[in-house]
Amino acid sequence: MMKAGTHFLDGNTASAEGAIAAGCTFFAGYPITPASEILERIANRFPELHGSYLQMEDELASITAILGASWAGRKAMTATSGPGFSLMMESYGLGLMTETPCVIVNVMRGGPSTGLPTKVAQGDVNQTRWGTHGDVGVVVYVPSSPQEMFDMTIQAFNTAEKYRLPVVVLSDEMVAHMTEKVEIPEKDEIEIVDRKKPRDPPEEFLPFCPDEDLVPPMANAGEGYSVHVTGLTHDEEGHPSVDEETQNMLVTRLIDKIRKNADDILEYDEYKTEDAKKVIVAYGSVYRAAIEAVDMAREKGYKVGLLRPKTIWPFPEERIYDLAREGVDSFLVAEINFGQIVFEVERCTAGAAQTYLAPKMGGSIHTPEDILERIEAIEEGEIPQFKE
Repeated sequence: MMKAGTHFLDGNTASAEGAIAAGCTFFAGYPITPASEILERIANRFPELHGSYLQMEDELASITAILGASWAGRKAMTATSGPGFSLMMESYGLGLMTETPCVIVNVMRGGPSTGLPTKVAQGDVNQTRWGTHGDVGVVVYVPSSPQEMFDMTIQAFNTAEKYRLPVVVLSDEMVAHMTEKVEIPEKDEIEIVDRKKPRDPPEEFLPFCPDEDLVPPMANAGEGYSVHVTGLTHDEEGHPSVDEETQNMLVTRLIDKIRKNADDILEYDEYKTEDAKKVIVAYGSVYRAAIEAVDMAREKGYKVGLLRPKTIWPFPEERIYDLAREGVDSFLVAEINFGQIVFEVERCTAGAAQTYLAPKMGGSIHTPEDILERIEAIEEGEIPQFKE
């Protein structure tokens, strides 16, 4: 890993260094704006570290390569943006179904389709949760700075290894390309989590039999264990078993291993919410503008606070529910799309508070003045819910 100390890095470079610090030794990817710097950094650094870098023919091959590398015992990662992430959806679901630990960094850009390749957006939020078919639990980190790109990439690897699933680091173009101070700790100061290994002898091992935390130990290829890996509904031996009982048992566990461990995974920040009547919800690059908007609103006499999800999934639903019952009368969701997390916030209030949207189409971020203008309009009763 990089020498410990203070460095000035852009977000993509910081993410690549975070992966290296976490123990990543396999990367497969395909160049795409605005994520390509991650590939470039890894390609330059891995020869020094005996890591394996493969530039694949496309994003479909990239994600299947890291799934295979993970089963071979490597900590593996890929990086992409919206169009590439769309191509990965089938194998994203495969990784969730087969409980394969790996990391996907998605640097969001303007869409739909090819959209705005070099401009910021936050249009992939719901895709990370609902993009694959079927029911699964997912974990998605949302950094707001190069420092968090470093830190959260490490967290993503640790969570992937601990709970056995693909974990997404959902960045955006602005965070990926800004350059700021990044503190690199000493190697022995970084917490590293490795997957649980089997304790039973090979003849007794059930590869998908979970422990009390609902996560099965993982045997890698070449370790003497017989493991059948399939995207089909499978029993604890890993054998296809296409019946309702097996489906209920397996899919419920895939959801519950995240839902029931949400307190261990969930992260969020709050700013001046103690006496707030209105709370801004913002994430990624928008969070940075939202902090200043809170201070500007306070100077005008508005009791405004800020809630920033650091994990979008799991979502801080209980905290929003509590705020709505502790005196917050409205939430303003500022996001660079036409409404995604706003509906999640509205659901979590359960009717106890009003929910409003401050949308922004892909291409630029909110300014503090944009957000403040919305707050003032809400105070004056001029904005319908979710409308311009």
